[in-house]
Amino acid sequence: MTFALKVVVPPHPLIFHWLAMLREAGTPPAIYATAFEELGKWLTYEAVRDWLPTRIEKITTNQGTVQGTIIEGNVPLLAIPIVPNGIHLWNGAKHVLPNAQNCLEGIPADIKKNEGIILFIDQIASAQRILNALKKLRDQNVNSQRIRVITPLVSSPGLKNLAEVIPDLTIHCACIDPELTANNEIKPGIGNPVLRLNVRATDPT
Repeated sequence: MTFALKVVVPPHPLIFHWLAMLREAGTPPAIYATAFEELGKWLTYEAVRDWLPTRIEKITTNQGTVQGTIIEGNVPLLAIPIVPNGIHLWNGAKHVLPNAQNCLEGIPADIKKNEGIILFIDQIASAQRILNALKKLRDQNVNSQRIRVITPLVSSPGLKNLAEVIPDLTIHCACIDPELTANNEIKPGIGNPVLRLNVRATDPT
C-alpha cells in the first residue's frame, strides 16, 4: 500500500528498546511512562534533525576562529501534546527542545504565521484524534510542512485514513503495525495507554 505521507521510522536501538517496553504486557506503569518519555525524546531528536532552521556564524574559540551552526531563534516552535498521554512524550521531548513553547489545552487560536508545530500523541489507531487536531490547524491556515507528528506507534489503517485527508504530513514513529481490532485497538500494539498508566479512560482512537 502506497501513501503520500512521509512516515519516518528511525532505525535506532534505543527507540526499538523503549518500544519493546511499551509492547510488553507486564511492564509496570512507571516504566511504561518512562518508555513514552524516552521515545518522545529520541523521536523528536530525529524529527528536528533536518527541520530546524539554522545559520552559519563565525565562532571565536580560545585558539582562534571556526564556523559554527546556530539554530535560528526567530522561528518559534510550539509543542502540542494531545492529552492525556501525549504529555508523557512531551516530558521527554522538552529536553531536546528546551526553548519550545507548549500548549496543554489543545490547539490554540493564535498560532503565529511562522510557527513550527509538533504534535505529540500516544498512538494513531483509526487516526480520528489526530485528524481532529490537524483539521483545527488547517482551519488556521497552518500548512502541513510546518507540522511534525511524534508518536510511538501507528496502524496501517490509520495511515490510510490520514492520507485521504492530509496527504503531505510528516510523521515520526517507532513502528507501523498492520491492523486494528474490532474495537479500534492496534494489533499487536502497545495496549491501552490510558488504562496502563492508570489515567481516566478516553477513546483510544
